[in-house]
Amino acid sequence: MIAETVCSAVAAAGLGIAAVTAYRKRFLAATRLAAYSLLPLGLVMTGVVDWLADTAFSPTAWAGFGVLGLSWVLFSTTRAVERRRGGTRKERRAARGARREAVAPAASAPSLDPAARTPATRPAGRSRAPESAKSAGDDFSDIEAILKKHGI
Repeated sequence: MIAETVCSAVAAAGLGIAAVTAYRKRFLAATRLAAYSLLPLGLVMTGVVDWLADTAFSPTAWAGFGVLGLSWVLFSTTRAVERRRGGTRKERRAARGARREAVAPAASAPSLDPAARTPATRPAGRSRAPESAKSAGDDFSDIEAILKKHGI
């Protein structure tokens, strides 16, 4: 009852200010003020204010908001942990299985790692790289060493 009265008074005062603003020939501002002034009246007429008042003074409603908040915290925590670990359990199992398949049974290093191949195991059909390409390769060898050091 009090909330409806307050909202109606705010709407009436806002419409009065909008009328004074329109009298001063600031029609755009007056229209905007009238729109803002009619919002509380519309909320009262639709019943939103009653619902908010009932919710604000209901311990059950606040307990419900607490349960929703706890649920959100739990979902956020599990998602953050999944991102740190690298995905869901199924994704980790699939990655583990793919890692095992990438290594040949008698090999000491993964067969997909091109850096592990020695010059003797390279195909004979390739020719040697020119000197300019060698210097570029030397530049990247430092980067490769840093990446290997960090396990990347």
